[in-house]
Amino acid sequence: MDKRKTIVRDISWLSFNSRVLQEADDKTVPLRERIRFLGIFSSNLDEFFRVRVATLKRMIGLQSKGNMHLEKAPALIIEEIGRIVSQQQSQFNRTWLNILSELNKEKIFFLNDKELSKPQQDFVVAYFNDYIRSNIVPLMLESIRAFPTLNDKSIYLACKLSDSRGEEPSRFALVSVPARLPRFIILPSSPGTKNVILLEDVIRFCLPLIFSYFSYNLFSSHIIKVTRDAEMDIDNDVSTSILQKIEKGLKNRKKGKPVRFVFDKEIDTEVLNYLIKRLGLSEKDNLQSGGRIHNFKDFMNFPDQLLPLKNSRKKPFVHPLLVKAKSVTSVVLQRDVLLNFPYHSFDSVIDLLREAAIAPEVISIKVTCYRLATNSNIINALTNAVRNGKSVTVIIELRARFDEEANLEWKQILEEAGVKVFIGVNNMKVHAKLCLIKSKVQHNTFHYGFVSTGNLNEKTSHVYGDHCLLTSDRSIMADVNRVFAYLENPKNLQPLKACKKLLISPYYMRNGLHNLIDHEIKSAKDKKGAMITLKLNSLSDEELISKLYDAAKCGVKLKLIIRGICCIYTQNKKFIKKIKAISIVDEYLEHARVMIFGIPGREKYFISSADWMVRNIDHRVEVTCPIFNKEIQQELKDILQIQLKDNVKARILDNELTNEYVSNDGPRVRSQIEIYNYLQHKKYIPLETRGN
Repeated sequence: MDKRKTIVRDISWLSFNSRVLQEADDKTVPLRERIRFLGIFSSNLDEFFRVRVATLKRMIGLQSKGNMHLEKAPALIIEEIGRIVSQQQSQFNRTWLNILSELNKEKIFFLNDKELSKPQQDFVVAYFNDYIRSNIVPLMLESIRAFPTLNDKSIYLACKLSDSRGEEPSRFALVSVPARLPRFIILPSSPGTKNVILLEDVIRFCLPLIFSYFSYNLFSSHIIKVTRDAEMDIDNDVSTSILQKIEKGLKNRKKGKPVRFVFDKEIDTEVLNYLIKRLGLSEKDNLQSGGRIHNFKDFMNFPDQLLPLKNSRKKPFVHPLLVKAKSVTSVVLQRDVLLNFPYHSFDSVIDLLREAAIAPEVISIKVTCYRLATNSNIINALTNAVRNGKSVTVIIELRARFDEEANLEWKQILEEAGVKVFIGVNNMKVHAKLCLIKSKVQHNTFHYGFVSTGNLNEKTSHVYGDHCLLTSDRSIMADVNRVFAYLENPKNLQPLKACKKLLISPYYMRNGLHNLIDHEIKSAKDKKGAMITLKLNSLSDEELISKLYDAAKCGVKLKLIIRGICCIYTQNKKFIKKIKAISIVDEYLEHARVMIFGIPGREKYFISSADWMVRNIDHRVEVTCPIFNKEIQQELKDILQIQLKDNVKARILDNELTNEYVSNDGPRVRSQIEIYNYLQHKKYIPLETRGN
């Protein structure tokens, strides 16, 4: 271990993105999926610069000593980030060249503006005139006094216009590549061959048409891209509503300071120097040369007509307990059901809300919403519930990063339908995933609903690995009711103080987790055996990591499955028991949070919306929920055991961040396939054996 107690979180995150890049480089992965992973890598990196690098830059300026996202040497971290990203970009370029070679074997060829046959040139000109020309308005840079604000989600062609006769001085121009138009354009091709050109290369070819007003006859153009600070400054002006603050923040985000400037390494030096000067950039602004193509995130949606997706994903199936049931509600009122996405169908969640929307005995429905699908069936069910006379309450998080604008629109739609909408807690994001349905039969009132690790989003449920507990357990639902009481009146902490089963952040989760770890430490010291198994997206909270170090030094057996950021050092001579830590990056994004404390016979099981990060534990409303049902406890344990045996897609998380694959000695175990098979063939006992 170095002098730091933990691995720098941003360096650990870059190590995670390297695992994504490994998937793109893996020739056993289907070609279409490899292209998708390159797109994911690129999209991830863009967001990393918008958020994390921007935050580090702010720290340098402010010399922040706050406890949120604290890093001791932000300037040195940014320097290290630059070095790692440069290495990753080289690997990215090599991987793309390898994929291009594989595409060529499939008779798919990317052509640029210099490689077109005469028929293809005629097609490109016609396509440009029909679909693109009206979207193009070049910016003549010398004539603009104030340099325009460049959109960080767009790419631009930086153009140099020259006259071979020397009659006209060279001029510079910027052409925005329209994001609303298709990026991939299929060209006329010979039988059995598919030729494709990118939108920017069509524009390149047609530069003489775009600049026909002038008398230039030489044109050069190269892609540039600016990445901006995406953090929103929410001021503390109490006279300004949170809605106004967010709307203002969204506008200001478009003008955020540049944190990265990327450009084609072949760009004309004169053009590059001119742009850097006009943009007011310097070396400290992450000037990065790269290949010809940028905004690779578009490759996540590589056209089916070019390369049909040989989808190895099996279709989600309805949970066996719900297949022949009269209704989802009737089952949940009798027993707990754990939905495991993306293996189980998300339709069961929608069905539960649809049933509540029409059931005469249902009085009210309350849910929290963080990220919703574009065409949300959840919203449809909730608005129909209002039409059927139900009281519907939605806690919608307006500050869900990059979903702020969509959530503002959902708020308006819900309110117009008659839904009571609350917009969370001041200075905190509501990240808990909860639903509470209240029914009344004669004089008896009862509650049921769910607690989930993932969002109410039917689209992401097909690719995100999450757990959703459908339950009518009185003790859990009583606490969920208390959480909603707090969310509707955040000034009153009394409901949270009354919670008996749920661990709630930011007020009580940290102490609860400390107590669970301390109990295992005491058991280890008493020679009774001790074990902690954690599955998280991210582990970076130094205080909790320190507790895990204490546990390892006392002989607690630690098993960690951490998909993304993992700041814990897993190797230390002082550890009595070596920490086993792996990360699984595969077809589905591992998003669930699961915790098991204790050895067999006295285990305590939890699912959670919270990662072990400062922001989740201390600055968000999160819920960690105990699992009491013995059958579901065993199911969670079995799933984690399968993942801990993965020797195909699991990487070892070590101190050096090597991302070495787990040794594949013995039978091959690809956990996502094995979990699907396990859940599909699992037999459930007829009657529930829930016990507290």
